[in-house]
Amino acid sequence: MAIALVTNVLAPYRVPLYALLAERFGVEVLCFGAGAGYVPAWLGDLDAQLAAAPFPAYSIGGPTAALRLGRRYEAAIAPVAGGAMLPATYLGMRARGKPFVLWASVWAHPRSGKAALGWPLVRHVYRHADAAVAYGEHVRRYVARYRGHDDDVVIAPQSVEAELFGRAVAGEETAAWRRAADLPDGPLVLYVGRLVQEKGIEELLAAWRLVGARAARGSERTPPTTGRSPLDAARPALPPTLAVIGDGPLADAVSATPGARFLGSQPRERLPVAYAAADALVVPSIPTPRFREPWGLVCNEALHQATPVVATTAVGAVAGGLIRDGETGLVVPPGDPQALAAAIGRLLADPALRARLGEAGRSALAGHTYAAMADAFGVALARAGALG
Repeated sequence: MAIALVTNVLAPYRVPLYALLAERFGVEVLCFGAGAGYVPAWLGDLDAQLAAAPFPAYSIGGPTAALRLGRRYEAAIAPVAGGAMLPATYLGMRARGKPFVLWASVWAHPRSGKAALGWPLVRHVYRHADAAVAYGEHVRRYVARYRGHDDDVVIAPQSVEAELFGRAVAGEETAAWRRAADLPDGPLVLYVGRLVQEKGIEELLAAWRLVGARAARGSERTPPTTGRSPLDAARPALPPTLAVIGDGPLADAVSATPGARFLGSQPRERLPVAYAAADALVVPSIPTPRFREPWGLVCNEALHQATPVVATTAVGAVAGGLIRDGETGLVVPPGDPQALAAAIGRLLADPALRARLGEAGRSALAGHTYAAMADAFGVALARAGALG
């Protein structure tokens, strides 16, 4: 019998992982859909995702269907996201005495009425799952708090396609991309993601106004420097531009911010060029009662191009240890436009710092591979008694 992995959609960055799990452990992926709320367009067509999957993948109707999974599958894996799907999958396997593995991503439980009602059952799953796979060290600690131990909580290092995001990008490509996006010459800071409140967009835009104001003041008073011709010294420094890739309800706020360019959604295959063109990526997420950034895979994407990252402590890639302040990136408190602006300005002013942090960040990705992720799932499945 196969092993079921219950999830919402077949996001492109998960497809290589699922293919490995299917090949190694006989995993079949069961999708219940993206659910309500703001969903990027590329997550919307579940039927097309299932049809294109290079491994066994099917739709699952909902909690009632999840309760019956123990009849067909030898074991099941389910994530925290998905509302009733997590406890339903767990109970369905328990009813048949079969192993269940929790795939844990959150490191702070949502504080809402609906979440509070379901929390006792979710907490039971945390405590009694046969094993758990965690996004990073921050999630491992969170899960262990409820389990009372961490010997069967395995970290699956979050990964993206290295062959896509780490590919060589020529200078001609970045120049062509900037022209096509109508971006002016000068320093470029990039944001990639949903344009919603919990992603820290309002704080980013406030910080960017500060960056612009400081750049304008600096260009007015910068004296000539040794080695520059009188003509160059008289020429003001080019102002920086914030390029924003994504979509969501705060798109108009981006467009209205001086020095910011809203580029809309872009194909994933073009993102490596955007990262290569940028001097820095900023990930300004903030904690809210309903959300705390589980990881932030854009950090991995940018670092594959050795593009340094500025992120807040509310980002999972920071809490999980990939982005370390002064070592593999710059880290600031969430919800602090002044600190965010200072970190951005520091990177823009120091090419050597950008190069050092970007290269160190790229080196830190060495363990973040799909093979390592699949290994972690294999360890968890074995500890749960799901593998012979």
